[in-house]
Amino acid sequence: MRRSFFCIDSHTCGNPVRLVAGGGPILPHLPIAERREIFVRDHDWIRQSLMFEPRGHDVMSGAIIYPAYREDCDFAVIFIEVSGCLPMCGAGTIGLVTAAIEEGMVTPRVPGQLSIETPAGRVDIRYQKSGEYVESVRMFNVASYLHAADLDVEVPGVGSLAVDISYGGNYYAVVEPQRNWPGLDGMSAGDVVDLSRRLRDALAPICNPVHPEDARISGVHHALWCDTPTSNASDGRGAVFYGDKAIDRSPGGTGTSARMAQLHGKGRLRVGEAFRQESLIGTVFEGRVEDEVRVGDFTGIRPSVGGWARIIGHNTIFVDDRDPLAHGFQIK
Repeated sequence: MRRSFFCIDSHTCGNPVRLVAGGGPILPHLPIAERREIFVRDHDWIRQSLMFEPRGHDVMSGAIIYPAYREDCDFAVIFIEVSGCLPMCGAGTIGLVTAAIEEGMVTPRVPGQLSIETPAGRVDIRYQKSGEYVESVRMFNVASYLHAADLDVEVPGVGSLAVDISYGGNYYAVVEPQRNWPGLDGMSAGDVVDLSRRLRDALAPICNPVHPEDARISGVHHALWCDTPTSNASDGRGAVFYGDKAIDRSPGGTGTSARMAQLHGKGRLRVGEAFRQESLIGTVFEGRVEDEVRVGDFTGIRPSVGGWARIIGHNTIFVDDRDPLAHGFQIK
């Protein structure tokens, strides 16, 4: 049997986003968090086929749009990534909104505004158009918070690192320059991947955060290595690690949210203040702390993140059972 998928490919500030516009599985009309669980159980081969090589690559991000279950949302989304079906993806959201609006896949109830049902919760969107093109997207993300501060983690080959655990739609190990890690300068992408894997392994036995309002969201799977910016156009620089060996080419939407939650939790960023996060390739997301909120017993923030995306092509992808690599592969 050969299945075909029609995809709209884009990139958000450098990070690829593949929106599956045709061929996604039919799922029961349930809250999207429950549909995500069904997708993972019964249809994860689709994620692997479209995200892994030879049809994707190690930093591929994607999304599938579904009708919203919530009455206050325009549509729902399942995020498909090399690392799994994440609860939330910021770069993916900016990319899918740009593609869906420009290609006429969704019609907002209010021009310039959208509300999206994600597995992590409702995400509101404001976007700016110039003619037929979406020039910028601002994502009002789910409530984010600092889960734990200054954990002492012994990382093999590095030594002791002070690590903060922060949530911005995914849990992040946030590391700032310190005695045993001087910063990003001089590090290659491979160095960041290797160090991130060692950090994640060292962190796992001592910290396994569970979201206070949704136990299905747990574990630290991402790392954010922070440093000073390279230009006056940004306030900070960061390398976001996820999956097995992926470095986000964008500044990271959930990563920027987690970074702002970490800074706010430590008293270094106040409500109403902006934080412009720079990626490894120099692109910038414009973050802002919109409000202070409660996340279970934690004090958190409602962050927003602004960025841009560009469509780079239409892609009809075949997944053929005759192909020994139909469901993709990764080189470890």
